[in-house]
Amino acid sequence: MTTFLLVIIYLAFISLGLPDSLLGVAWPVMQLDYGAPLETAGLLFMTIAGGTIISSLASGMVLKRFGTGNVTFVSCLLTAGALLGFHFAPSLVWLIVCAIPLGLGAGSVDAGLNDYVATQYKAHHMSWLHCFWGVGATFGPIIMAQFISEQNSWRNGYLAISGIQFMLTVILLFTLPLWNRVKKESNITINEAQEDSKGVFYNEDAKHVKPLQIKGVKLALISFLFYCGVESTVGLWGSSFLVNVKELPVSVAAQWVSLYYAGITMGRFITGFITFKMSNRTLIRMGQIIALAGATLLFLPLPSTFSLVGFIMVGLGLAPIFPCMLHETPTRFGKKHSQTIMGYQMAVAYTGSTFIPPLLGFIASHSTIGIFPFCIAVFVVAMLLSSEKLNTLLTKNDLLTRKDKSSKAF
Repeated sequence: MTTFLLVIIYLAFISLGLPDSLLGVAWPVMQLDYGAPLETAGLLFMTIAGGTIISSLASGMVLKRFGTGNVTFVSCLLTAGALLGFHFAPSLVWLIVCAIPLGLGAGSVDAGLNDYVATQYKAHHMSWLHCFWGVGATFGPIIMAQFISEQNSWRNGYLAISGIQFMLTVILLFTLPLWNRVKKESNITINEAQEDSKGVFYNEDAKHVKPLQIKGVKLALISFLFYCGVESTVGLWGSSFLVNVKELPVSVAAQWVSLYYAGITMGRFITGFITFKMSNRTLIRMGQIIALAGATLLFLPLPSTFSLVGFIMVGLGLAPIFPCMLHETPTRFGKKHSQTIMGYQMAVAYTGSTFIPPLLGFIASHSTIGIFPFCIAVFVVAMLLSSEKLNTLLTKNDLLTRKDKSSKAF
């Protein structure tokens, strides 16, 4: 039963990734159909991201009120309906209207599923979960490209993805009773070393403390901000850097950036096995160091081949960081606040992916895209410093907790 539900969750994450890259692939054709300016895609993207951030922030309250299974079902239904709306949209106004539920549907289900897996399953499942998101994000553009090339119809591409989402919605509807049953029967603890699973920063005298007041939460949020800033900035501006600075053909640059995404997807698949031998903290640290080494290769005056190695290294380095940080949430801050904090983390993550890439683009437009590798390195260093500061707090608090328990024993 637990395994069956896990398969459903994996399918849900594939569906979560499917719509993420559709707009970028379809927009050149959509722009012609609507006679819209190029920057309209940015408006649609910001609308979707805004809805995702809002639903992520509200996810803690929503999940506690309705449960993960119900929220996942409704969110998937919202997404399917929004994609169907894109298929029928007669004007840009309707596209913007449909972008709102598309964003709202993504935020709560993302936070909810991440929290559910973090509290109910082992670390390797979190890595594989996000690997399956990569599968969805990879196949979405492939499906859309197929409809555009064969039928010259982006609308049918959205219709096909919407159909897949509706199929998953039906599956989720019939499996709703499983969620609470598995949660009750599960005897998997998030950290066997912590008997109460209340988190390193749990304080008996502060049971009613607000999540943002818990020591270390803000450092975790900074890590998420810069992680998603790095991931999305490399994806958005990597090709421009390779074409304008390394003087590669556009087609080659696109292939090299696709290998960066392949590095993330394969890295997360491999990380799932490594988690059996290494802790989340170690994997996060190693990933950040590898990503920094890859960024360093990008701005050194080396032949362009080293840039390919750099992009792949950045992808492989980023692979374990996000899922491992998510899985650490209940261990760091306790199960009581994990849903709310998970929502905050997802909201900040989406904020980073929404605003940091345009910020680099604005700076580059007033200087040169040659600043790209330097900015990536700075973002990775900021993520590494905040993460290591949090680790120091975790270690210190863990030692104090052990001393307190030993003194009570005597």
